[in-house]
Amino acid sequence: MPSKKITDLLGDKAAYLLEHQCKTIDKSTISLPSPDHVEKSWITSNRSNQVLRSIQTLLGHGRLANTGYCSIFPVDQGIEHSAGSAFAPNPIYFDPENIVKLAMEGGCNAVASTYGVLGIMSRKYAHRIPFVVKINHNEFLSLPNRFDQTMFGTVKSAWNMGAVAVGATIYWGSAESARQLKEVAEAFELAHELGMATILWCYTRNNGFKVDGVDYHTSADLTGQANHLGVTLQADIIKQKLPTNNGGYLATKHGKTSPLVYEKLTTDHPIDLCRYQVLNCYSGRVGLINSGGESKGASDLQDSVYTAVINKRAGGMGLILGRKAFQRPFNEGVALLNATQDVYLDKDITVA
Repeated sequence: MPSKKITDLLGDKAAYLLEHQCKTIDKSTISLPSPDHVEKSWITSNRSNQVLRSIQTLLGHGRLANTGYCSIFPVDQGIEHSAGSAFAPNPIYFDPENIVKLAMEGGCNAVASTYGVLGIMSRKYAHRIPFVVKINHNEFLSLPNRFDQTMFGTVKSAWNMGAVAVGATIYWGSAESARQLKEVAEAFELAHELGMATILWCYTRNNGFKVDGVDYHTSADLTGQANHLGVTLQADIIKQKLPTNNGGYLATKHGKTSPLVYEKLTTDHPIDLCRYQVLNCYSGRVGLINSGGESKGASDLQDSVYTAVINKRAGGMGLILGRKAFQRPFNEGVALLNATQDVYLDKDITVA
């Protein structure tokens, strides 16, 4: 039986999530996270020995070391929103060292942040915890706000500071997505040439994805396609928001889909919806990590464990959890990160 702490946190959703069996896409047909993930998924690829070493370095660190799962601590909200909105609840994180310290104390596989945050700490910490440098951001100081991703530095500088990976975001569906695609594809190619791994934040962004008051930005079919575009760019890990509904293609009456996506490959169960996201990551050959989302206060711990259980049981590789951890006292942040990692360490929580 899964640990009592996890079942208690899931509450009345425990049986719904822990006893579900996926009958859409059988787990035997997808590549599942494992200690030999690099050998199973990448040994036949075009990734160089140095890239394989970087992926293994990331997967071999922290409390989840060598399980095939990963827990990444990301902090880029100082740019994506504003430093005030991100760090006012806990001003110690205006100091980049505390960001790195929380990732280390929290037992994370890696810390993901901006050029500035990781650059100013690189000589002290790059050899102690894997660095993932986020190379583009959505800058919100301009008026009117622009929903765009802009490069903030170079891949070479990330390599020089000792990073094992670079991360980037593409707003799939946006007017700027074609430019972002080209920029990120070129950046990822250079990162691979230098021996670094690549992580793509695959977000959808278009006002047309909201239909009749329903937001389909996190529908399984649209986010699944975003994932498939991301692995085509040769991302080594895909980061995606947890699906909250389905039928984005149908509601927008745009693009092409198949009735089988809705009749056979998905149901309305959150694990089945997430399984479709995994399917679009080359059937799990490229690991899927889901987002922890914004901090909502008292429910953060429960919400994080809920997301981790869905991701793991769907066949995902882990979580990338930021605001829920750093917008609270340091020790509570560590405890929250550890609680989500415990889901992946619990052998009684199996793939559905």
